[in-house]
Amino acid sequence: MDSVDQQVLRNSVSWFKDGYKVVLATIVDTWGSSPRPPGAMLAIRGDGQVVGSVSGGCVEDDLIAKIKENSLSIAKPTLTLYGVTKAEAQKFGLPCGGTLKIVLEPLTKDSLVSELLERVERQELTKRTLNMETGEVKLGFANRDDVLTADEKFLSTLHGPRWRLLIIGAGQLSEYIAQMAEALDYYVTVCDPRSEYSAGWSVGGSTLTKEMPDDVVNALNVDVHTAVIAVTHDPKLDDLALMEALKSPAFYVGALGSRVTSLQRRKRLALFDLTEDELDRLHGPVGLRIGGKTPPEIAVSILAEMTAVRHGVALETIGTKASKSITAEAKSEVFEVEPNLA
Repeated sequence: MDSVDQQVLRNSVSWFKDGYKVVLATIVDTWGSSPRPPGAMLAIRGDGQVVGSVSGGCVEDDLIAKIKENSLSIAKPTLTLYGVTKAEAQKFGLPCGGTLKIVLEPLTKDSLVSELLERVERQELTKRTLNMETGEVKLGFANRDDVLTADEKFLSTLHGPRWRLLIIGAGQLSEYIAQMAEALDYYVTVCDPRSEYSAGWSVGGSTLTKEMPDDVVNALNVDVHTAVIAVTHDPKLDDLALMEALKSPAFYVGALGSRVTSLQRRKRLALFDLTEDELDRLHGPVGLRIGGKTPPEIAVSILAEMTAVRHGVALETIGTKASKSITAEAKSEVFEVEPNLA
């Protein structure tokens, strides 16, 4: 499943090859309430067709109108503002006080959009630097810690997966998680040494490895842009990954299972060299409790929780962490199995 970034780039390349005029709009800064973040892109075709978004609809409508009335005929990259005043914010449907700074760039053969799309499809994190005076573009490798930068002379944007997701297990649930995660700009690695599962893996854009989970976690050099999810239900595999992931800087570590399974897992992990703080980082049962039972629903709940954690949103934690207040004796007496694994 393509990310929004890929959709914009792919359509821009196709339209330009078909002979259309194409203008690429990129948010470079925001103030106040804004529905889309810096780096969000919108491609506008000469006849008004669009892909992507910069405001959720209202600014898009204004740009489409300008394209159709030929008032958006620009020869080089141009900086424009929307929502500077309260009246303009209301006019364009922006939240009160919201302001968008947008670069409008007419695409040419020197825009290197085709080359950029090829890099993104190869899962390469790429920096695209646009000369605001000449329209010249340069492409280079980027780091996950790089950020969008813009001034009067240059606009540098980042393209490709800045975030990584390691999934332990190559079953049906993992397929849905991987597809949805790719749409959210994650580079997905799936680990499953079991040939019965790995042989059937078919999600394009992801990387499959049959190495042991703990070795894979260590080899990935897990950082704060990485999430790890264990979904095999096999402690011999899940626990190996979790023991290493919980000691890493990963921003999210989760494991599938009912409350009972999660409590038993915490008890096992406590036997190893993990601190209480490290154990408390584990999200289990994994995902938000939305009542889902099917693999796609559970995948949605997992990625919703990951997204909230990634953006620092406080969550109701009922059912999302194994309570350390339950004693070992109480754990051994719990027999009710949660029907909703997520």
